[in-house]
Amino acid sequence: MPIGDWVIREACRQAKDWPELSFAVNVSPIQFRQGNLVATVKTALQQEGVEPHRLEIEITEGVLLSHTEATISTLKELQGMGIRIAMDDFGTGYSSLSYLRRFPFDKIKIDKSFTSDLGDCHDADSIIKAVIKLGASMGMKSNAEGVETVEQANLLREQGCDEVQGFYFSHPMPSGSIGELLADWEWNKVNGPGGQDGQNGQDAKTAV
Repeated sequence: MPIGDWVIREACRQAKDWPELSFAVNVSPIQFRQGNLVATVKTALQQEGVEPHRLEIEITEGVLLSHTEATISTLKELQGMGIRIAMDDFGTGYSSLSYLRRFPFDKIKIDKSFTSDLGDCHDADSIIKAVIKLGASMGMKSNAEGVETVEQANLLREQGCDEVQGFYFSHPMPSGSIGELLADWEWNKVNGPGGQDGQNGQDAKTAV
């Protein structure tokens, strides 16, 4: 609990240095069951002067396995503040589709286990295409995790994936290096053949 609350506060604090970027925080089932998540998030945003629409809360199906009604109520309250809610590791649980019917997620995150086989496995290609279309039909953005090659990035772009993230764009880095990453992206966008890759780079996620 204390670590989870600290991560939310610290993410909001560091996000002040990247006003042009959104940022995401993974929240554990324990924070939903035992903590006052809404109050923690609201206080962190207010204290750091960060606009709620920049924050994205990522949850896995484990959050919804118990205390479902209370959890959905909490998610709706966060969403009502302008915070976006993403279903993380989509496709690896047992009841993903039923959860999508019960709560209007803003984003579906496709698990990296599917991305790693993209272009080499027909089943993986078919699942990714289906998830992207499913999300779009329900008004949800799609994000593919674990992108490590330009070929994967290009295939996902062709399939209509809204966002991609992974080591192809950047490995985890300290917050002080984010400014350099943004500067490189701006340079590539203006100056060379790397500009197209740089355009995707703005959607790369950075872990706190």
